[in-house]
Amino acid sequence: MVYQHTSCYLTIKWGNIWGKSSYPTMALTNTEIANAKPQTKLYKLYDELGLFIQITPSGGKWWRFKYRFDAKEKLLSFGTYPDVSLANARERRDQARKLLANIPPIDPSDIKKADKAERKANLTNTFELWAGKWWQKWHVGKSERHAEYVKRRLEADVYPLIGSRPVNDITAYEIVDAIKSIAERGALDIAKRSHQTIGQVFRYAIAHGKESKATRNPAIEIRPSDIIETRKRVNYARVGIAELPNLLRAIDNSKSTPVTRLAVKFMALTFVRTTELIGRAGVK
Repeated sequence: MVYQHTSCYLTIKWGNIWGKSSYPTMALTNTEIANAKPQTKLYKLYDELGLFIQITPSGGKWWRFKYRFDAKEKLLSFGTYPDVSLANARERRDQARKLLANIPPIDPSDIKKADKAERKANLTNTFELWAGKWWQKWHVGKSERHAEYVKRRLEADVYPLIGSRPVNDITAYEIVDAIKSIAERGALDIAKRSHQTIGQVFRYAIAHGKESKATRNPAIEIRPSDIIETRKRVNYARVGIAELPNLLRAIDNSKSTPVTRLAVKFMALTFVRTTELIGRAGVK
């Protein structure tokens, strides 16, 4: 085979290193790959040390690495050009050759399969998945209103930030960013409660570590006070003892419903919290 370069002709000798497959000993160039046109049949352009690129009739350019393991010829795919550049393909080839040079040798295909299996497992081992499992167990015995509130806060504030992340890969830095993101819109109390809920989810995931692979709770490594500004506490307005008669008369003369007027008077006499009064209203 003859290549023309300026005024000279360069003859490239073909080898027979890989059995029946022969290829030139000269390395590929980006120009050759970019200019390679599809033909009616698939063909190959060889680089060095087992690396070559397949040109398909549809125009696809697929990187392949040919090697031997346990006396068997095998192929490893490195993706397509130009997504995987020539330099990147050579780097992947060199990494595969290092595995083969180990004692005992390691099959690069096995490593690729293990990485693929781990990525697939991570997609089904997310924080959102484990938060859902935690909530299903946690909400039993809780008031429906409170349980739904916690669920909504997870869906609105936490899942968009770390919900899709593998639960065993999430770091304290990611939790800090999530809490800050909530606090920056002024929802300081929600940010603190979200931090508490995140910690509970991790604790649950660790308790089921054989499935989740979670071994640590990054939420306990930080405190909300470390990253959230403290808001000055403002007490509710108070009514002095001398003003109480006027307040009660004003309640009697108000346009509120009779139930509301009775409820306010009851609170004045018993000092129960509003939530406690509402909660008891449904008890017969």
